[in-house]
Amino acid sequence: MQLAIFDLDNTLLAGDSDHAWGQFLADIDAVDGAAYAQQNQIFYEEYQRGTLDIDAFLRFSLAPLAKFPIEQLHAWREQFVAEKIAPMVTDKAKNLVEHHRQRGDEMLIITATNAFVTQPIAELFGIEHLLATQPSINEGRYTGGYDGTPTFQAGKQTALTQWLHVRQLQPTKTWFYSDSQNDLPLLKAVDHPVAVDPDKVLREYALTEGWPIISLRE
Repeated sequence: MQLAIFDLDNTLLAGDSDHAWGQFLADIDAVDGAAYAQQNQIFYEEYQRGTLDIDAFLRFSLAPLAKFPIEQLHAWREQFVAEKIAPMVTDKAKNLVEHHRQRGDEMLIITATNAFVTQPIAELFGIEHLLATQPSINEGRYTGGYDGTPTFQAGKQTALTQWLHVRQLQPTKTWFYSDSQNDLPLLKAVDHPVAVDPDKVLREYALTEGWPIISLRE
């Protein structure tokens, strides 16, 4: 079995779904618009610099889920995916996924963005398997917390190891596509690391190591 692993934000997507969801909530006045958007941007810039406190960010980003019934959240999410996410899906990204599908490779998205936001996005790409930070649910409502280890930085490698162990899978070859320096732990662990529209730190590392650098932008 060969396994193709994809990061999501700024890799398969030409944008960041986590940041876009926060902005969407501000735009529809589900949160305190200006203040929430400002803090959302601060966290995004910390992520880009590789200095994000993932626990602080998750407390911030998951808090709105606890304020509304799941039915309302799902309705907003459907609108969000149609209006904000669909335009981020490029033909090149779809073609890359299709390339691995035609080869018969198993495919997996692994992303720090929470599963509430990313599950329907994985479905857009027709990718069954998703490893994402899991928001906690209690008695039919989100709690604002999360379960387990966030799939962020080294947490992605941990989640992948556990996923393979549970399924008793031993891939003969592995690919990982990512844009971010935050994904270096997993990029270093796979057979074929690929930098996709990489940030400055990842680009320099990929050039030093001789890793392929590709673009999925139109």
